[in-house]
Amino acid sequence: MTWQGDTVSLVEAFRSGERSPLAEAEATLAAIEASGLNAFSFIDTEGVLERAAAADVSLPLGGVPIGVKELHQVEGWPDTSASLLFADRVADHDLTLVTRLKAAGANLVGLTTASEFGGLNCSTTKLNGITRNPWDRAATPGGSSGGSAAAVAGGLVPIATGGDGGGSIRIPAGFCGLVGMKGTAGRIPRGPHTTIGPMTVVSGCLARSVRDAARFYDVCAGFDARDPYSLPAQSGWESGLGSTDLTGLRVAISPDLGSAVLADAVRTRVHEAGALLVEATGMQLVELDISMPSITWEWAIANQAGLYKEVGHLWPGCEEQMTKSMAFGVRMGLERFNIEIAARVEAGRTEANRCMADLFDKVDVVICASNPDVAFPAEIESNTRVAGEKAPPGNNGALTIPANISGNPAVSVPAGLVGGRPIGIQLMGRQHEDRMVMDLARAWEQLEPWPLLAPQP
Repeated sequence: MTWQGDTVSLVEAFRSGERSPLAEAEATLAAIEASGLNAFSFIDTEGVLERAAAADVSLPLGGVPIGVKELHQVEGWPDTSASLLFADRVADHDLTLVTRLKAAGANLVGLTTASEFGGLNCSTTKLNGITRNPWDRAATPGGSSGGSAAAVAGGLVPIATGGDGGGSIRIPAGFCGLVGMKGTAGRIPRGPHTTIGPMTVVSGCLARSVRDAARFYDVCAGFDARDPYSLPAQSGWESGLGSTDLTGLRVAISPDLGSAVLADAVRTRVHEAGALLVEATGMQLVELDISMPSITWEWAIANQAGLYKEVGHLWPGCEEQMTKSMAFGVRMGLERFNIEIAARVEAGRTEANRCMADLFDKVDVVICASNPDVAFPAEIESNTRVAGEKAPPGNNGALTIPANISGNPAVSVPAGLVGGRPIGIQLMGRQHEDRMVMDLARAWEQLEPWPLLAPQP
């Protein structure tokens, strides 16, 4: 059996001799084979065992099996973007994030499944098929980092990388009962080939505990000249965990951020959890009428240029090989995008950023839902229902996209089960207050401890 605790405790077990990296690697490979979750699209079996045998457990992640989201490049591994179009492409470089994980001793197991080009909040593709939620295999683990979430919650690996351009870490974290931290834009560099376009996408991890996310920051965060927007390194993310004095911080509880359609059970739980956290920490509750503008359209259009860069040279002959939603996005971009639309998109993004800044002039923390409802059926490519009722397009994004547009740090933490499926609450802070957001998540973890992984079959 694989390690049932978190990453930090596994490193401690390696160092004490309670567990060996090779035994853990062998258990990991066996668990992936037996899981039925379809959480991995590629496994480096030979490399995993070789690295485990030579692991240096004195390093921060020495010997720890880690899943890598398949949109993250590892030199010599497939680089498919989760699309049939690039099924045979191989990465010719390591992502900066991957370089830093390797230097910290991580044992990279393989690539975890994602949505095609990272564009959807599920992980069902024509290339990889359906990835399933270990809490309920009829449900999706979310997306786009769904395979990472399924692998961590399903007991396959204790931690995995993720990327979040509109909720792609926080959505699967909420659906799978995990910690999903989206840092301030630039906290973890995007190099070595950084786009200079919309800075909405950040890298991070899906983890079982807040301290695991903090250790991941210690390893991966910090300036890289190949990402001109990356932030200077800060030390002591893990060692300083819990050091923020939360007393008196102004907090608003807004389950729907004023625009999302939520299931009643989710709305109720966010209010309950928020009230418990305020009371336990001594924060100051601020009654505030929050109404974030709907920016799903602007977010989607802003990402079309990047998508067209990937597939434009193959269009339109590639349409049938793509998931319907992603093909639709390319088609709409080509048919409707012009300089007037670009100006409208930028105006919408600017207004959304201003609204977030105005909000955080009034409060230090916002507590909302991570998802409008529990995880939807795994076969569905694009969900349009909440509690069985029709919801607006992009409803899930109404909760997560605002923090991507503005670059604010936000973390999803487990908040219990509804009908056997996890739900999460999202804790947001102002830009560069990642440490405070982590400490708030840690306070919730201590107040309401959660299962580190789904019940094992």
